[in-house]
Amino acid sequence: MAQPQSPTAPWPDDEPAALAPGSAPVPEYGVGSLADLLPTLAAGQGVPGCTPAIPELAPADRNCVFLIDGLGWQQIKDHPDEAPYLTSLLATSRGGTGRPITAGFPATTATSLASVGTGLPPGAHGLPGYTARNPATGELMNQLRWRPYTDPAAWQPYPTVFQLADAAGVHTAQVSSPDFAQTPLTKIALSGGTFHGRLTGEERVDLAAAQLAAGDRSLIYTYYSEVDGKGHRFGVDSDAWRGQVMYVDRLVQRLAEQLPPRAALYVTADHGMIDIPFDEESRIDVDEDWELSAGVALLGGEGRARHVYAVPGARADVLAVWREVLGDRFWVASRDEAIEAGWFGPRIDERVYGRIGDVVAAACDDVAITASVQEPNESAMVGMHGSMTPVEQFVPLLEVRS
Repeated sequence: MAQPQSPTAPWPDDEPAALAPGSAPVPEYGVGSLADLLPTLAAGQGVPGCTPAIPELAPADRNCVFLIDGLGWQQIKDHPDEAPYLTSLLATSRGGTGRPITAGFPATTATSLASVGTGLPPGAHGLPGYTARNPATGELMNQLRWRPYTDPAAWQPYPTVFQLADAAGVHTAQVSSPDFAQTPLTKIALSGGTFHGRLTGEERVDLAAAQLAAGDRSLIYTYYSEVDGKGHRFGVDSDAWRGQVMYVDRLVQRLAEQLPPRAALYVTADHGMIDIPFDEESRIDVDEDWELSAGVALLGGEGRARHVYAVPGARADVLAVWREVLGDRFWVASRDEAIEAGWFGPRIDERVYGRIGDVVAAACDDVAITASVQEPNESAMVGMHGSMTPVEQFVPLLEVRS
């Protein structure tokens, strides 16, 4: 199985042969991905059914994970002035030990949050993209907004690490926006223990610190979304985005300064982000491209990580055309090729197989496949993510211990 490039490694040459499905830099499932974080922490707390996968993380009685939506490893490295505290935690800084881990494919919020909470890669938990086909209905399902609705327990039947920890007597809680308290995504990915809804970032980190101190063994999760929101709307490195990075940097320091004894704080993210220029070379509009739309019944995923579902009998033709048209700018694979290459993890559950596109396309260049008619809001975004390039795939794993 191909292994991911390090953040400083040279990227593969832009030759067509380099874009074979097996050449894609596959996430480090099982040794250094988001899915490995919580099982490692919970194993150190003695939770049955959890296995440590990131050996350098020493056990702590009290663990807190602060997930910052959209703040990738490269974004922190590129903005030391806006994020001085986070920068101080990097391995490149004096005394820092933080390193990157991989998000998983696709590098998108619904998939990554499910990987974090269940401790499973996408091929097992079954959220393989922003939108994916429901084989039972033939409809596209938005797995972030859970539309159209389907039974959450049937869609993702595995227990979360929080549920396992709670059953083992670990004090377990999630502190996030009140809007997320009852969402299906929260139920299948982040439930277990008690959910606490708080509106402001300050309220969340203060309560997270209090919850961390509330048990002899604690597993606490908190979340902040607006770095991602500003990146989508205005772009990475915009004034609005940089303002959010400055704000969340202060939140992390505020939480770190309140850690109770025998505690560890881990700061991570669900994906990085890249700005895509607004020109015809960089934004390939499927709704305006007769070649790419021919034989396509449903277009899933998002601009940089597409699931393509073909009409009956057109699968081979769609795969051939997408490969020809997209050339050396995307890794383009059939469903079975993507699975064999390990894009979605070392195993694919039977219920998940049909959710993956007949064709899967992952960007390796500064390019996106948009759909101006079908997806007007998503197509208007400045910042995007989803693929296996380092800027999207590498997320921070930063540690503070008391």
